[in-house]
Amino acid sequence: MVNTILVTGGAGFIGANFVLDWLAPSNPDACPVVNLDALTYAGNLASLEPVARDPRHRFVHGDINDRALVSRLLREHRVGAIVNFAAESHVDRSILGPDAFVQTNIVGTFNLIEAAREWLSTLGATDRAAFRFIQVSTDEVFGALEPDDPPFSETTPFSPRSPYSASKASADHLVQAAWHTYGLPAIITHCSNNYGPLQFPEKLVPLMIRNARRGERLPVYGDGRQVRDWLHVSDHASALRAVLARGRPGQTYNIGGSAERENLSVVNLLCSLLDELSPRADGASYAAQIAYVTDRPGHDRRYAIDQRKIAAELGWEPAVAFEQGLRDTVDWYLGNDAWIAGIETGAYRQWLDTNYRSGERAR
Repeated sequence: MVNTILVTGGAGFIGANFVLDWLAPSNPDACPVVNLDALTYAGNLASLEPVARDPRHRFVHGDINDRALVSRLLREHRVGAIVNFAAESHVDRSILGPDAFVQTNIVGTFNLIEAAREWLSTLGATDRAAFRFIQVSTDEVFGALEPDDPPFSETTPFSPRSPYSASKASADHLVQAAWHTYGLPAIITHCSNNYGPLQFPEKLVPLMIRNARRGERLPVYGDGRQVRDWLHVSDHASALRAVLARGRPGQTYNIGGSAERENLSVVNLLCSLLDELSPRADGASYAAQIAYVTDRPGHDRRYAIDQRKIAAELGWEPAVAFEQGLRDTVDWYLGNDAWIAGIETGAYRQWLDTNYRSGERAR
């Protein structure tokens, strides 16, 4: 019956990497992908260039809030799984303008659920049982950890601290309710901080690489001692493949990289890699460009993921060591100036001005 997956937000960072992994030459038998993306500021068709002529990939410019469009795509392509990456995903943006986060992350997810339920009502029992709705969420729904707290598990209570994490928590609750109330075969994943190629330069790793190479300040919030667990995006893609293949409906799975690092440590490592791979003309270290800026409101101190469940049930473990993954990421950005230039839009420059230049206080 169904041999197509619908990927929403598949022109964004994680979504595009998932699509490229799914349709990689090493996967010649992969089923087709319908890729729905609204191409807002972080969506980039250039990221999908390797599959632009792949007959298994169909890109559709559209919004998950357009339920009629989603319903038509499900019917026309006889979709057997939805993988929902579509989201507004940056905490700073959510603080400055939460409306878009409510509309996309909550209302948009609800529209996907309703379209999926309608589609499932037309299928036979076997096809309904085989269908999957994967909600790609974040560890930020759990709130913050103290230094000695155990990592987040699948049973950690939600305690969102920003409009972004609150909107993702709300979406997760809607998905879980659809499973319990209507039997929607849904699975929720919570991932830690992703890094790797194709990431829009508002996030820590690509922002620091970009600013360092342009001789600009490297803005570090507060004291830089915030701790995050870092997950290479290729490991995230492989985990989602495992969830699609073997995950149990109604379950949640935590996906982490087993790489807790302080933000300042990550920035210093990036500076060391850039010193080696693309030295400054004056011979100084890029670390001289680090500038401590006023911390953002409600900044969570530590996140960490307990991934024993996905390891035990699905046999998944991260394969990319953080230091090697970060080196490979720096190499990618150094070798892809054209991709970077293509996303230097007015919206991105405005974001930089709002967050790091207007009224910025270095310390």
